[in-house]
Amino acid sequence: MQFNFTKYSVIYYIISGVLIVATIVSLFMFGLKFGIEFAGGSNMEVAFTKSKPSNEVIQNALKSFNLGDITVQPTSGNGAILQFKGVDEATHQEILAELNKLTPTSEKSFQYIGPSVGQELRNATELAIVLALVAITLYISFAFRKVSKPVASWKYGVTSLVALFHDVLIPIGVFSILGHFYNVEITIPIMAALLTILGFSVHDTIVIFDRIRENILRRGMGQFEETVNWSLTQTLGRSISTVLTVEFVLLFLFFMGGETLKWFALALIIGITSGAYSSIFIASPLLVSWYKREALTTKK
Repeated sequence: MQFNFTKYSVIYYIISGVLIVATIVSLFMFGLKFGIEFAGGSNMEVAFTKSKPSNEVIQNALKSFNLGDITVQPTSGNGAILQFKGVDEATHQEILAELNKLTPTSEKSFQYIGPSVGQELRNATELAIVLALVAITLYISFAFRKVSKPVASWKYGVTSLVALFHDVLIPIGVFSILGHFYNVEITIPIMAALLTILGFSVHDTIVIFDRIRENILRRGMGQFEETVNWSLTQTLGRSISTVLTVEFVLLFLFFMGGETLKWFALALIIGITSGAYSSIFIASPLLVSWYKREALTTKK
């Protein structure tokens, strides 16, 4: 049985367009809330001997130190991670003493990252994502160089690049909203998740594109749209089973992995779901739309 995936391409494009526009609007309105790794600041992990005071109690107790926005993230047991603007060692000790007034407190770690270091790390991470996108596009264009008809090999690379932007932008948009309403920060694990999404998404896209290439070489040019639909039908089961297997693990990490892994897992859940969608409903239909447009232009 062959499914006609490309029949409703316009609907797929509209859905993705709405999500991308919503992401751009969110980024314009709210921006991204970067963690201290990128913005600079102090990271203090403590453990309370007795019951942990509420976030509001901790924030009010430290208000006199003018620490800016104080983020309190609970950890396992009676622990918590406090994040605030950079302070010197004297202020650091005063903060610890103030927490001890609330309840006996032991410090597990303290880290200070200067704003210049954070900015350098942020720039390096952004560059890594851009280079990864360019490298993936060039690789796909090279890998499909022997399939120049009916669609040029470089177009496979361009459509995969569009799909990859789609897959990265959507989780970024979600974290923009989460950062504004729930103070969820963009940290190194989340950046690592975005790079992982690129690799997972392009792998799924390449499997489909490779099947299209095989069917073209095996069946001849024929009807390109029919070949794409047949290739998608052949790889559908594999795509769904692969994604579901990964998603089950990520859902477990999200609910049971603790605060450290929670947002990392969520970024992967959103990105991998988006990647599976774009591989089937965006990248391949884009090839067909591009082919149809060129064929129409040639006729004119």
